[in-house]
Amino acid sequence: MPNGSIYVPQDDKFKWGTPSVMYELRWRETRSERRRRRHFMAGAGLILFTALAFYRSFPLPFLIGLLGGGAVWVVDAFVSWRMFEATAVWRGKRSGAVRTGRLLRRGLGKHGYRVLDGRAVPGKASIDHLVIGPGGVWIVDNEAWPPDTHIAAYGGKLFFGERSGTSVAKGLVDAATTMAEMLSRESGIPIAVTPLLAVHGGHVKPPFVSAEGLTLFLPRKAARWILGDAHVDLSQEQVEVLARTAARILRRMS
Repeated sequence: MPNGSIYVPQDDKFKWGTPSVMYELRWRETRSERRRRRHFMAGAGLILFTALAFYRSFPLPFLIGLLGGGAVWVVDAFVSWRMFEATAVWRGKRSGAVRTGRLLRRGLGKHGYRVLDGRAVPGKASIDHLVIGPGGVWIVDNEAWPPDTHIAAYGGKLFFGERSGTSVAKGLVDAATTMAEMLSRESGIPIAVTPLLAVHGGHVKPPFVSAEGLTLFLPRKAARWILGDAHVDLSQEQVEVLARTAARILRRMS
């Protein structure tokens, strides 16, 4: 039977749910299970730390055990929360562009870089961030993927899980080429634009993936990558000219 089984009745709340909705529902339904596991781990930590305190003849062994068990409980709760928060962009609860833009400004502003958000090449693709600085020009886009998606390069090709990433790479490479041509022509400063993709969710191993002209990494690594990828030496005046030119010719997205 398509989309189901004649032996297992379907749960209506999952019938029309998107993967992100189903993930969130499942997470909430397993809350009590995670809480029981956390209590068990905290109890085991209490016993272990108390025994260790007695073995080492530390003062107040029961207090040490209590603090140790509490620390185990807090760490497990924090890790669980971070795992869920890592899917916030994919679940539509947060904006990946807002997060990446904030990280770019925080990491690059003091180094003389300018970050323009939400720009579109007339008649072409739109991009989330345009970064202009002493080391060059980059476009940075944002994409969100399910937490179990493995992002990697095989044989020079980009893959998101089992899906080919060629169309994603080609779109950003073409946008970078078009933007480089426009900025060079309008500003009189010949430049190349490097395309980057900030990945929200999924597994990126190694810390970055580079294939088909596109480099992908987690948002928190974006500023560091750009600083280490400097390939030209632009003066502050040239950076200002390029930034003003980009603000003038690139349509701002709502």
